[in-house]
Amino acid sequence: MADIMRRIEYYYAVVPNRKGAGAKVFNSLKTEGVNLIAINGFPRCMGGAQLDFVPSDTRALIAAAQKAGVKLVGPKIAFLIQGEDRLGAVADVLSKLEKAQISVTAMQAIATGTGYGSILWVKPRDVDKTVQALGIS
Repeated sequence: MADIMRRIEYYYAVVPNRKGAGAKVFNSLKTEGVNLIAINGFPRCMGGAQLDFVPSDTRALIAAAQKAGVKLVGPKIAFLIQGEDRLGAVADVLSKLEKAQISVTAMQAIATGTGYGSILWVKPRDVDKTVQALGIS
């Protein structure tokens, strides 16, 4: 089975780096029925954390965030890759980008037992080149 690669839109919010801050945001989204395809969270300087959201329904995410008082930034562009778990899956993707001389800003990947999923970010100026390098239609 070939990898499924697609360009996605994501939004992010910066929350205080305090106990329960992330839970509050995610519980608000859950209450409003927001389904997330992918998330990413990491610390930022000045005591905050950035939460990236890839929603299955953008309008639902925006409405839920507004209702909860969460300020979203976006849309931004990233790439979602899903496929059969195999040796070198990430290396294969990164080799295509290296060949096209594209630097990856960030990437996360996880094996799920039989499959794997990955999200990767490139600089905005490299989005179109990435689409071509990965053969995304």
